[in-house]
Amino acid sequence: MHNFLPTAYFQGKFVPFAEANISIATHALHYGTGAFGGLRGIPDPHDANQILLFRLDRHCRRLSNSANFLQFDLPADKIEHVIVDFVQKNRPAKSFYIRPFVYTSDLGIAPRLHKIEKDFFVYGLELGDYLSPEGISCRISSWTRQEDRSFPLRGKISGAYIASALAKSEAVASGFDEALLMNSQGKVCEASGMNVFIVRDGKLITPGSDQDILEGITRDSIITLAKKFGIEVIERPIDKTELLIADEVFLSGTAAKVTPVKQIENYKLPGDRPITEKLREKLTAITQNQDSEFSEWVYKIPLS
Repeated sequence: MHNFLPTAYFQGKFVPFAEANISIATHALHYGTGAFGGLRGIPDPHDANQILLFRLDRHCRRLSNSANFLQFDLPADKIEHVIVDFVQKNRPAKSFYIRPFVYTSDLGIAPRLHKIEKDFFVYGLELGDYLSPEGISCRISSWTRQEDRSFPLRGKISGAYIASALAKSEAVASGFDEALLMNSQGKVCEASGMNVFIVRDGKLITPGSDQDILEGITRDSIITLAKKFGIEVIERPIDKTELLIADEVFLSGTAAKVTPVKQIENYKLPGDRPITEKLREKLTAITQNQDSEFSEWVYKIPLS
């Protein structure tokens, strides 16, 4: 049961969430011609009159870029303005997740992006841990991640997530928590909605942007923090066998945050995860506005 925030932004105004409804003939519903963002927020643990959002500017910029793939000019500053108003109207009392969405809102049947209406909405829900912070099990999916030459993978295009849905359900049905997808070259790509990191010999390794990954904002944050700690970061292709002998494996994403992996297929991974824990603790401190060095990553929204 989801606890949705009471107010949504829909068709250019704020309305009760229950009234923000689209037609069954909506173009994007049929063709996956939408793009979304996702960002977390929390009430400031040390200031009851303030809400904290993590890297709002980067999320708005990425959604604006995603909208460009749909031939929709939606400036990042407009997205940011709506999200700030949205938070102030809802005044969330618990950790929450915001879902902004751009889409072809016309009631048409031709798959196209030209000469068709587009729109933008925002809603949110309370959200705690998306995956167990104690560690999860993963299987290698039988499904393959799409290629950038056939899909704009640098955008969070809604239609792309059919592969994620197939992989996730396949994993859960076979007794695992999450799926890891390979790309068309047979290299490790990402999980159903998260980026992948491994640790080998004290080095942090992750697939590069040339491996058909989504350029994750949490991923970018982790790389920045690791370098700050003096940890060598290598962006390169990863083989499946490297996952199985890695010292540490973890997933990163807005919903997942930093989630350790304790098992891949029938291979158990080490329980000692010093680098994963160091990065997770640092990221948590930043999101709670407890790290002045990275205070620019936290957008503070006053409630009074």
